[in-house]
Amino acid sequence: MRRLVTFSFRNKDLPPFSAVFGRRRVLDLPLIAWLTVIWVLLWSSLNWANLLTGAVVAVAVSLAFPLPKVDLGLRLHPWGILRLSGYLLYDMYTSGVKVTRQIHGRHPRRGAVIAVPLRCRSDLMLTAVAVGVSNVPDSSVVEVRRATATVFVHILDGRPTELAAARRSVWRMEELMVRAFGTRDEIERVAAPPPRLPHTGERPGDQEEGT
Repeated sequence: MRRLVTFSFRNKDLPPFSAVFGRRRVLDLPLIAWLTVIWVLLWSSLNWANLLTGAVVAVAVSLAFPLPKVDLGLRLHPWGILRLSGYLLYDMYTSGVKVTRQIHGRHPRRGAVIAVPLRCRSDLMLTAVAVGVSNVPDSSVVEVRRATATVFVHILDGRPTELAAARRSVWRMEELMVRAFGTRDEIERVAAPPPRLPHTGERPGDQEEGT
């Protein structure tokens, strides 16, 4: 017997937090919840009658006026999310200590902007990696080049050893971000070695800029 409603946790081919009503109509559950909240706010009264009526109206509106099917490529991997959270907390703490030492150190450092090519090319992963890198105190993404899947990162210490460490940190962030929210194809991509940097004929110090 065919199910009338099938949720995304039973069918991995569906977008996350969605359900199939009947054979083809896909319902976005967060949208249903939001429309229900708006219905309750319009009635200015929180009770079971308004909640149920709002849910029915939200489902009816979604079925009558379906939105185009858009798969953002977002998948939730609980173990990957836990690893990413732990890494972010650790990285923010260690980077904060490093920035404090640089501020109070006797030898000022010169900053640099480095280009780091990524292995994943989806807009979602590019944005997520850029946000994750910018959350760390000693680095900030100044540009994202979508055509080449490259992020340009400003770091406070432009020594050659720190440049290499900063690139490894970005690639590590990309791997953890993909293993937390990426698709199977993206996970296979980050399992491969990072892309080689193009040889420009410049020395590492040529990319430095004064701060």
